[in-house]
Amino acid sequence: MYYNSLNENLKARFGQKIYKLTLDGGMTCPNRDGTLGTRGCIFCSGGSGAFAARGKTVAEQIEAAKARVSGKIKSGKYIAYFQSYTNTYADVGYLRKIFTQAAEHPDIAALSVATRPDCLEEEKTELLAELSKVKPVTVELGLQTVHEQTARYIRRGYPLPVFDDAVKRLRRAGLETVAHVILFLPGESEQMMLKTVRHAADCGIDGIKLQLLHVLSGTDLEKDYAAGKFSLPSMEQYIQTLKKCIRILPPNVVIHRLTGDGAKRELVAPLWSADKKRVLNAINAEFKRDNVIQGSDYIQNSHDFFV
Repeated sequence: MYYNSLNENLKARFGQKIYKLTLDGGMTCPNRDGTLGTRGCIFCSGGSGAFAARGKTVAEQIEAAKARVSGKIKSGKYIAYFQSYTNTYADVGYLRKIFTQAAEHPDIAALSVATRPDCLEEEKTELLAELSKVKPVTVELGLQTVHEQTARYIRRGYPLPVFDDAVKRLRRAGLETVAHVILFLPGESEQMMLKTVRHAADCGIDGIKLQLLHVLSGTDLEKDYAAGKFSLPSMEQYIQTLKKCIRILPPNVVIHRLTGDGAKRELVAPLWSADKKRVLNAINAEFKRDNVIQGSDYIQNSHDFFV
């Protein structure tokens, strides 16, 4: 393997293949409820986790999600993945209730909580640390970019130091942290993308999701794309940039995602990304051909490595 993949990492930790079950905690987002805005991030079509069953209890959702993957796994273990919207955007009592339901389920091996770094107050970090004594807990933070001009354009809603502080506090609490990064955001050069990846690594993250920018129908991003305000890369261009990202990531960082495959019914562009199997095969073939080794270009603490 040329990079530290999530699949292999989970097999090493748990001794078997582990599947993620997408759950909905019933929360919204400060970018949608009027706290920061009402339109969400510019690329958001209404929150991730389309397969989660909103309105059902966590236990019911787990059983329904297990049934959906029953053809792939018969008697295995799962990660309870709270994905939809911002999954610490509620009071601690409510969070304790839903996360405990997942952690106490006998088939759940670990918890993964996707959230925003500006919705991670100290008492919520303490709750997650408490739960990690029952089952391992990973916290996924939406970084997307380190460049403030881009962050304003995508309506991220918080400055970079908020992300940095959240990672520090999560590390002190002994919680695994995964950063979400979007590649090929409008106006960003390859050097800018690499700077974002490098910054996330230098913060001490445990894992990273490298996400190709998707244009989804009904989003404000779609309007800008239709107006010709930006273009998206070919698959070949994406893979060339991805190789550079992998090379600058330290070997210990787990790669949770190499691209992304937006819902086909909503995908406007790039259409090549819809064929996930073809894309991943092309990535792995290129990595093998070019001998891409994770960490081969990583230099510890060289914050001035990129201009």
